[in-house]
Amino acid sequence: METIILGGGCFWCLEAAYSRIKGVESVVSGYAGGSVSNPSYEQVCGGGTGHAEVVKITYNPVQITLEDILHIFFVIHNPTTLNRQGNDIGTQYRSVIFYENETQKEIAEKIIKEINEEKVYDDEVVTELKPVQEFYSAEEYHQKYFAKNPTQAYCQAVIEPKLAKLRQKYSNFYK
Repeated sequence: METIILGGGCFWCLEAAYSRIKGVESVVSGYAGGSVSNPSYEQVCGGGTGHAEVVKITYNPVQITLEDILHIFFVIHNPTTLNRQGNDIGTQYRSVIFYENETQKEIAEKIIKEINEEKVYDDEVVTELKPVQEFYSAEEYHQKYFAKNPTQAYCQAVIEPKLAKLRQKYSNFYK
């Protein structure tokens, strides 16, 4: 098993998407990239800790490659908006990849370069690449949020369209 930590806006969105992907063994919502130990959701949302909302993805590289995980990542969020995803604004919603080794970093750099060269988006990718830092699991009520609250307004308005896009573009990876 391998792991990667990704931030692309609200962790509920990323968790909902990756939990539906073949080869992904677990997805844990949490916080990374900040300066406060064991931050709370309220502290992170306040924007003063420096943490991003992230997911820690554990996957089987025999079943799904890091390249595929990152291609999905760059489709289910907008990597060209600095410190924002839709109405979620602040550094806690930044696009970021916390890599574990140089190979992961090189793969991410290669994919970002391809996206920019292919003009997939009108603007350049602003996703940060950072070495893994401390990961803190989010509070229990954030884990599997979409599965527990599928009819909640945010889930219907924001997460469900991302899942529909995922099903359309990556149906071959869908569980």
